[in-house]
Amino acid sequence: MGAVDDFTGSPPHVRVRAPGKINASFKVGPLRADGYHLVASTYLAVSLYEEVRATAKPGTPASDVTVSISAHSTLPEQQLASIPLDGRNLAVRAALLVADVSMNPCGVHLEITKRVPIAGGMGGGSADAAAALVACDILWGAGLSREELSLLGAELGADVPFALLGGAAVGLGIGDQLTAALAPIPLHWVLVQSDFGLSTPVVYGMLDTLRAGTEPDTPELVDPPILAALRAGDPAALAKCLTNDLQAAAIELAPGLAAVLSASAEQGALAALVSGSGPTVAVLATDGAHAAALAAKLSDGGFVAMAVEGPVHGAHRVFDS
Repeated sequence: MGAVDDFTGSPPHVRVRAPGKINASFKVGPLRADGYHLVASTYLAVSLYEEVRATAKPGTPASDVTVSISAHSTLPEQQLASIPLDGRNLAVRAALLVADVSMNPCGVHLEITKRVPIAGGMGGGSADAAAALVACDILWGAGLSREELSLLGAELGADVPFALLGGAAVGLGIGDQLTAALAPIPLHWVLVQSDFGLSTPVVYGMLDTLRAGTEPDTPELVDPPILAALRAGDPAALAKCLTNDLQAAAIELAPGLAAVLSASAEQGALAALVSGSGPTVAVLATDGAHAAALAAKLSDGGFVAMAVEGPVHGAHRVFDS
């Protein structure tokens, strides 16, 4: 455990942050016999982070994984109260996966600081899992590569490998086939959060209902103009090609999202769309100052809005100040 903080009189601990994500594009194919849909999506990691503080419990078995929610979390109490604090929690499952491949694991307590909306279409639970994977790998000296951690993460869900990778990426298959995309210049966004969540399976089910009687194409790639706009760091070009096949289904389930999109346009956003399965709305700005002004105007209008940028790095260790 030479790489772990050594605090005299305190158990070793490691802190790791992992970003939430938005989808700049999301194409969804028809429902398959196995219940899945093939997708083609553009992921962007943004500067709204989950944080996991993993503290070793020396002398306890590796199966002794406990979890709590930090008082520094910024989400509403009713959302925090819905988080499972047992084996259903993705961070707990992530820790157990690392323990299985570590030489000398012990029990661990995971304290999670929640900032990414729950069931908000931003992969908050997946970010928790990614942070736990990295933290436990360091804590137990497992020495796993990012590729090995990504393979473990894929067992927990398609968004976990992206939370490890960060940056920008194209997701194909069921979202699990990731290819890094070039996006060297940060873009500026405003996230408009809701005080409720949407179940991803329910949103997909609504999409299937809305598409009844039609046969959508199976997506095989992300539209090249999206990738060109990301490479150039050109928000005006990107605004013309933002798209989300799940948006209509999310609005059908949560009609108030239409008001968020309308308000964003009225306040001068370049573009806005529901991110993934929603209900978080991602609003594209020209630059940081524009994003800050948009966030202020939307907040004045009664929405919960914050300025972020992306892409940003994936799960990474942070040190106590």
